[in-house]
Amino acid sequence: MASILQCMACGQQYPINSVMYVCEACGGLLDVEHDLDTLRQTHTRQTFDQRLGSLDHPHKSGVWRFKELVNPDVPDDLIVSFPEGNTNLYHVPRLAAWAGVGSMHLKHEGENPTGSFKDRGMTGGVTQARVLGMSRVACASTGNTSASLAAYAAFSGLEGIVFFQNKQVAMGKLAQSVAYNATAIRIDADFDKNLELVRQVSQDLGIYVLNSINPFRLEGQKTIVFEILQQLRWDVPDWIVVPGGNLGNSSAFGKALSELYKLGWIERIPRVAVIQAEGASPFYEAYLRGFDHLRPQKAETIATAIKIGNPVNYPKAVRTIRATNGVVERVTDQEIMDAKAMIDAHGIGCEPASACSLAGVKKLVGRGIIGSSERVVGVLTGHVLKDPEAVIGYHADTLPNLTGTYANRLYEAGPSVEELARILQRNQEPMLA
Repeated sequence: MASILQCMACGQQYPINSVMYVCEACGGLLDVEHDLDTLRQTHTRQTFDQRLGSLDHPHKSGVWRFKELVNPDVPDDLIVSFPEGNTNLYHVPRLAAWAGVGSMHLKHEGENPTGSFKDRGMTGGVTQARVLGMSRVACASTGNTSASLAAYAAFSGLEGIVFFQNKQVAMGKLAQSVAYNATAIRIDADFDKNLELVRQVSQDLGIYVLNSINPFRLEGQKTIVFEILQQLRWDVPDWIVVPGGNLGNSSAFGKALSELYKLGWIERIPRVAVIQAEGASPFYEAYLRGFDHLRPQKAETIATAIKIGNPVNYPKAVRTIRATNGVVERVTDQEIMDAKAMIDAHGIGCEPASACSLAGVKKLVGRGIIGSSERVVGVLTGHVLKDPEAVIGYHADTLPNLTGTYANRLYEAGPSVEELARILQRNQEPMLA
């Protein structure tokens, strides 16, 4: 079941163990292509269902349970896994009613070991780094990628190197990278410039790049879709809705759905909706122009995890939208934070970027694109504790240019029974009816 690297633009093929990120012939992005014809003859989706709940390495991972569709030839003893995946799929009828749909589930990738979906990609990328004999791995990051890289590098005995911008990085994410002993460098530049720098430095110094331009990252991330469908007992929803920043998940989801359809394990492909923040929405703008070309933006949004103005996976994300009859939408920071407050108040919680999924569903329902009777799965990409400053700022109504529409007031009281009783006996309508 040998896999290969293949250029998505010109079709040029390379050995699977090549240290490369783009095609040498045309500069196009690379896919990891698997032998689906052989897999169809030797495996069924029941193969992967039977591995659910396994206690054995590597199948106890929600990524490596699907090893034959991730990196089938890698030796098990080289796989770096915490394990990751196996995140919950929550049925949320009250949030569905708020958004205006009949059925909604939220897939919470914030339940991964370092608190975001990045762990699914990082297990694939760091494992491949070990296969290639690399000793150092690096990334540019808005926060979540760096936390994940730092943890997986430390766990596997590699040096992790992370480039941050020197402002607007959530402290929870920065703290993780430092705690996990990465070489952390704050640079006076935004994410897009830092990605350019890390690619150049890594080429010069022989370091393995683990941003989502690395195709093995996306092989791990596509298991989000595999797991969603497995948790739904392979009953395909109408929509899968995901936040869009560097467009790694958007790209991976399309590849996952295409592979499952080719294998005959699903009978139809759900539509994919990619939701961007208004201040970082170059993919949305390109969508409005019929994907003529990407025009980079200077990104600015409270949703720092998707604060990216020049997404490297643009061509692969375009492929996803076209293959799934999908759509791209954008939402304001106000809409993001209001949706986040609703998710948080449900007891689930997420970082700001995650809330694009719910905010986007509500907006697409309002525009008549998602029907009120359709079944939707939204993806939450990060844990609520990734950005506690945004949480407190929203509920204290102190965030610049934003209003705490659904603020949960933090009360102050002296050590007095009378004062406490006065607070606890107040009349208050529940935020979620």
